[in-house]
Amino acid sequence: MNPHIHVERNLNREAATRRMLADTFGLVGDAPVTVTTGCGLEVAYAMTSARPEKVTCLPCREHATQWHLAAAADMERLAPGVGFTSRDLWKVAEHHREQARLFGSG
Repeated sequence: MNPHIHVERNLNREAATRRMLADTFGLVGDAPVTVTTGCGLEVAYAMTSARPEKVTCLPCREHATQWHLAAAADMERLAPGVGFTSRDLWKVAEHHREQARLFGSG
């Protein structure tokens, strides 16, 4: 049994999609039983977290750090063409940089 708390490889995009569908249509999809993690293992969904202070697997923390830094760079690169204000995208990019910092500091 793996005692670590991991991060989902795609950092909970499916969970965000399930929340959006539930908020929009009142439909609640089942959470997956297992997921692939940032370190490449397949673990029970219950053994994952998107909160930096909960993740104890170091390779997953590194994966999450890199994922958030890439997301911040994408926000800055895509800013002119996506229909959001630069201020909004700067805030999103700053959020991703802060998450990267938190995952990297563990």
